Amino acid sequence: MADVTTKLFLEEFEVMVDIGIHDFEINNPQRVCISVEVLLDPNAGDRPDEIGSTFDYDFIRLEIKNLISNRRFNLQETLCRLILEKIIGQDGVTEATVTTKKLDVYPDTNGVGVKMTSKK
Repeated sequence: MADVTTKLFLEEFEVMVDIGIHDFEINNPQRVCISVEVLLDPNAGDRPDEIGSTFDYDFIRLEIKNLISNRRFNLQETLCRLILEKIIGQDGVTEATVTTKKLDVYPDTNGVGVKMTSKK
C-alpha cells in the first residue's frame, strides 16, 4: 500500500476544570472541551490487529482526567501545553495537536480557547 498517514483523535471531551485568573473563576470549576489529534508513525498500519499495537484512546482520557484532578490552572495555555507534552512523549507518536476551549465565557460564542501542535 502507498504511504498511509494515521491520525487518531479524541473530539470535544468535556470536563470540569478549576481554571482561570479572575477571582470569580478561582475554585469555581468551568466546563472545558478538550480535543486531541495524534499522528502516528507511518509504520503503525503494519502492526497486528490488537489494542496493544496502537495508541489507546483510554490513555488520552485518563491522562487528561489525572492532570485536571491534581491541580488548578490559571491559563488554558498551561493546561494545553501539559496535555500536549504528555501525548507527544509517547512511543509511536510523531505529531500531536491539543485544543482546549472554555465553553461558558461569552454568551455569544461557542467558546474561547487555545490550540497547540508539537512534532517529534
